[in-house]
Amino acid sequence: MSTVVTDAKFFNCTQSRELAEKIAAAYGSKLGNVITSTYSDGEFQPSFEESVRGARVFIIGSTHPGADHLMEMLLMLDAAKRASARHITAVMPYFGWARQDRKDKPRVPIAAKMIASILETAGATRIITMDLHADQIQGFFEKPVDHLFASTVFLPYLRNLNLSNLTIASPDMGGSKRAYAYSKALESDVVICYKQRGKANVVSHMELIGNVEGRNVVLVDDMVDTAGTLTKAADLMMERGAISVRAICTHPVLSGEAYERVENSKLQELIVTDSIPLKKESRKIKVVSCADLFADVMNRVHNNRSISSKFIM
Repeated sequence: MSTVVTDAKFFNCTQSRELAEKIAAAYGSKLGNVITSTYSDGEFQPSFEESVRGARVFIIGSTHPGADHLMEMLLMLDAAKRASARHITAVMPYFGWARQDRKDKPRVPIAAKMIASILETAGATRIITMDLHADQIQGFFEKPVDHLFASTVFLPYLRNLNLSNLTIASPDMGGSKRAYAYSKALESDVVICYKQRGKANVVSHMELIGNVEGRNVVLVDDMVDTAGTLTKAADLMMERGAISVRAICTHPVLSGEAYERVENSKLQELIVTDSIPLKKESRKIKVVSCADLFADVMNRVHNNRSISSKFIM
């Protein structure tokens, strides 16, 4: 008995409109019609202006803070569920609140687990995301999670730079696994930074494990928030004799004084994806789009084909 596969439908949350348009175009489709009405007090209501009954629906939206971005995703999931969509996939290039994935002190929430439960309750039957802050967050979901790696788009970029004496670096101990994976793919050396924090987003002390003298260094991280750790690491490596320091960070959160820190640092270049739209332009920030990666995976998911070839790291 054959199974009829209907066309997939794509909708975007407002904060990810530009990326969603690129994904839909790469897929060979267009975004569906969704209108968000806003009340005078700030309350908003998304509305699908076309039928989604029996369809596979992809809702594209990163959930970086503030909370409105997450709330919009939840409301759209609920709307699709109540409109009788057959499959509802939350496409979240950046999964916000992922840094709260454990109790690191008494009487704090595990926000990542809570949000995973809320997404499923709202109606998500599948999650597609990229470079989670911690891989084990996948286990917080009862529904399938496709966890993509930005290395798919970053590795070709790095290879095209043709850097000699390449060294991959992690700005902290937690990112050492990611750094080792990149170093293996690029057949390069690896070094690790050890940092101590006085409080959240504030680095009080940093040391370097390894030698960077005469090397072209590429720092690898899943996100760049205030850019304090990243720029401090870059400055430290230049002091230790590095020829150049670049950084690749999947998610450009870039809050607070991040743009100023990047501009004033010894970083030659900061390479990011468009999982989160940049707040402003910077001569040092290079954006590499992840739209083709997501479009390909979404096509494979819709047509029930394997996506294992996309897990290259």
